[in-house]
Amino acid sequence: MSAIYDLEHVTAYRYANPVTFGEHRAIFLPRASYGGRILSYSIETNISSKIRWVMDTLSNNVAIIAPQEPATELVVTYRIRGEHFGHEPIAEFPLDPRAEEIPVQYTPDEWDDLALFMRPHAADPDGSLAAWTKSFVAGDRDNTLDVLQRMMDTIHSSLTYQAREAEGTQSPSQTLRLKSGTCRDYAWLTIEALRRLGFACRFVSGYLYDAVLDGGEIGMTGSGATHAWAQVYLPGAGWRNYDPTNLITSGFDLTPVAIARHPGQVLPLSGSWFGDAQDYLGMDVRVAIHKLGSLPEFKVAL
Repeated sequence: MSAIYDLEHVTAYRYANPVTFGEHRAIFLPRASYGGRILSYSIETNISSKIRWVMDTLSNNVAIIAPQEPATELVVTYRIRGEHFGHEPIAEFPLDPRAEEIPVQYTPDEWDDLALFMRPHAADPDGSLAAWTKSFVAGDRDNTLDVLQRMMDTIHSSLTYQAREAEGTQSPSQTLRLKSGTCRDYAWLTIEALRRLGFACRFVSGYLYDAVLDGGEIGMTGSGATHAWAQVYLPGAGWRNYDPTNLITSGFDLTPVAIARHPGQVLPLSGSWFGDAQDYLGMDVRVAIHKLGSLPEFKVAL
């Protein structure tokens, strides 16, 4: 079965007086994969702009927007219609024996390909992240899937989700100290902890489907904006989603857009403007995903 969805993502920057704009980078177009496909997409701005497309070093799709006139508001709107094939539970993808216990044994070729996703990126000045990470394997508890599930459950249950307007991502040690954070903070804590256990992990920016928008009763944490989660490479299963914010590892709710070594590489929209600092009035973001329907599974007879 697959799900057809419509997505609209609107970002509006407001200014007290007309300002001029430098180039902006927009990362919003989902990656092509076995998990889904794009049926149509568009990007629009409220003022005249030139738009070109590039692919970055990790093969993420990036739209370069060059506004052509001053304005008191810059509104960027993405619209996507896509088909999501869903992600199967990891139980249906048995791990290779070398991945069943920590540390996972990667082959030399895998090491070459995954090295940039295995090196810790964030500093741990007080050792709090290392100590927290070691607690998940203390007492010879080294089953890979158990450790991954315990870490995700612990983040979800012991930290408080706290949305904030400020851009950027907290360091993992800061998230542990504050005991709160956004989905980006949760994902970054997960990734940096697992890297210290020898896992290849990458940061994923994308979208989260919330059934409440279509009349469902249970809402998702972090919906209404872009979402973030971790992916872990497990031999035998490949890259697998781990979303500690909503305890999601499978299904149709996560739509990946971009992957990165660290969160700063995949900001959904970033750029520059020129004017007086006090002219900036703020930014508003609205993301909505609606499920249009489901299609039956199609299999090709061989």
